Amino acid sequence: MTCHIEYHAPKDLLAGKTIVVTGAGSGIGRGAALAYAAHGATVVLMGRTLSKLEAVYDEIEKAGGPQPAIIPIHFEGATYHDYELIAEKLGEAFGVLDGILFNASVLGQRTTLGQYDVETWNQVMQVNVNSHFYLTKALLPLLERSADASIIYTSSSVGRKGRAYWGAYAISKFATEGMMQTLADELENTTRIRVNSINPGGTRTPMRANAYPAENPLDVRAPEEIMGTYLFLMGKDSQGLTGQAFDAQPPKKA
Repeated sequence: MTCHIEYHAPKDLLAGKTIVVTGAGSGIGRGAALAYAAHGATVVLMGRTLSKLEAVYDEIEKAGGPQPAIIPIHFEGATYHDYELIAEKLGEAFGVLDGILFNASVLGQRTTLGQYDVETWNQVMQVNVNSHFYLTKALLPLLERSADASIIYTSSSVGRKGRAYWGAYAISKFATEGMMQTLADELENTTRIRVNSINPGGTRTPMRANAYPAENPLDVRAPEEIMGTYLFLMGKDSQGLTGQAFDAQPPKKA
């Protein structure tokens, strides 16, 4: 069962918090980084393309947000040791983390499983599943130091009900939902960390354009229009909610 909420965040919702956003250079990751910074968070921008991360960094500073940090990383090629080094650097710089938004993903191919390219399959699983596990494991000790921490995994409608031709992407999102539920169950009653997932729905992003090349991008919402759920789950108003699957957009009317 999934749920959707309408939420209007107070301006100081995330004041004093340090939050990691993966895939922060464009699309939903960029939108979330800007939204978190606008509500007081120090945002750690993680992604593959340094120039895009620097552009988001500049936007945050221009808007008067807390000074962010940048960690460029190639999720496909990074080893667990790379994530351990990141955790060490973040521990030295901040001492504690209050949240992670796992947003970085790759689409892969839109074809049948029988025709799916094996190398592409491995790439999708590495970026969409393995890197999430590596980063979660490496950063958990820093999250455990927080009085109120949140982990958000990015899901998809095709990761909640399988759909033809979505291949490794859909299956990786099923794995993401499983990771969320498993971690939430492990951490419930033992820490102050809540773990949930968000299906952003149709959103105006480069990945969406790649998946639906004939679609008019103006027919779907821009990332900044769906940030209510992202803010809600990262802030104190979602305390006590864990192991749940959220939709960033309301269900379509019949």
